[in-house]
Amino acid sequence: MIKVGLILGIAGACRTNELVNLTVDDIEDVGSSLIVKIPNTKTKIPRIFVVTDVGNMLELFRKYLSLRPPHVKHKHLFLYYKAGKCSSQPVGKNTMGKIPSVVASYLKLPDVACYTGHCLRRSSATLLADAGVDITTIKRYAGWKSTTVAEGYVENSIENKTKIANQVLVGTTTSAITKTVNVSESNIPSNINFENCTNVTFNLNVNK
Repeated sequence: MIKVGLILGIAGACRTNELVNLTVDDIEDVGSSLIVKIPNTKTKIPRIFVVTDVGNMLELFRKYLSLRPPHVKHKHLFLYYKAGKCSSQPVGKNTMGKIPSVVASYLKLPDVACYTGHCLRRSSATLLADAGVDITTIKRYAGWKSTTVAEGYVENSIENKTKIANQVLVGTTTSAITKTVNVSESNIPSNINFENCTNVTFNLNVNK
């Protein structure tokens, strides 16, 4: 339950209540990915996100779903796992909200009590910001109405701060340009001149 909750929580920037209320009907397994619908949100903005086949994420989800007892009458996805099997009791908000602290404890991080259920949503937004995703996309993906909230994640992104630092101190960004050129002995220029270049890397593959 913890692993699946962690995967869905971060992949979809989910709130604790959204995970608790998630049903088996909200998830469509299309083979290569999972299409997850969050119909009821705090901001009244329905969301859809996708979990791709990275690592063994889909395998973990399918294994967890296969443990579901056939006699369960409700549709809640997350069930308590006890004595080596899933019970019919749905997982509540308090248990779901403890997932980040359980993970923090496993990783031996300090102050594990500080890792609340909101950490899943915050981690998702931070990962997007670190990847260079723009504010509008982060806002839409997480379902925020306020641009100010989304801006907070971009401003607190270490990757973003590093980019800004390079722009301020060096006058350039850390972005790289990769150019692949196929040459033969007959078209190698006699003189190659480069001007105003920094941090240039040449990878030469010579095929005989």
